[in-house]
Amino acid sequence: MNPNTFPTKGNLILAKNSLALASQGYELMDKKRNILLRELMALIDQAREIQSEIDTTYTEAYKALQLANVQLGIHFVEEMAASVPVENSIRIKTRSIMGTEIPLVQHEPEPMKLSYDYYSTRESLDEARLHFERVKDLTIKLSMIENSAYRLAASIRKTQKRANALKNITIPTYQALVADITNALEEKDREEFTRLKVIKSSQARC
Repeated sequence: MNPNTFPTKGNLILAKNSLALASQGYELMDKKRNILLRELMALIDQAREIQSEIDTTYTEAYKALQLANVQLGIHFVEEMAASVPVENSIRIKTRSIMGTEIPLVQHEPEPMKLSYDYYSTRESLDEARLHFERVKDLTIKLSMIENSAYRLAASIRKTQKRANALKNITIPTYQALVADITNALEEKDREEFTRLKVIKSSQARC
């Protein structure tokens, strides 16, 4: 609605409706922001836990890998590593949180298929592979969480900007418009009342 609207009762009603709509929009933006913030904080906590587990698992994996390199030789371990099948079971979908699309990674860990014989290797190689399999699963989960967190953070920034615009610009503008039109109409009513009194006084003297 144009702030320079002519002061009439109809325009006052329109201004009040616009003010109510802007106030409702701000409340919705504020609620959306709070919900997204809660989701983001939960994801951050999950990411910290998974990252800590990844760090621990990586440490154990490299210890086992170093031992396997010593016991079996680096070239042999490299050959075994090259025989590990490529991961192709990952599927990515999306889900919506308050209108924000975030990734949903679908991954079903399968039983580890050995590509070598037990008699030709040592336990350290099996342990290394188990640990790295766990790291892969955790990394897939972490990537989904971090990507979701980035998207939620971006959505929170947009929501915050819109809420600020409503709170600091739109709502005050309509509040001022309602006040101006109300004052103008009251002034008009007072002028009309004074005019009628003058007319009545003139008629009474006649």
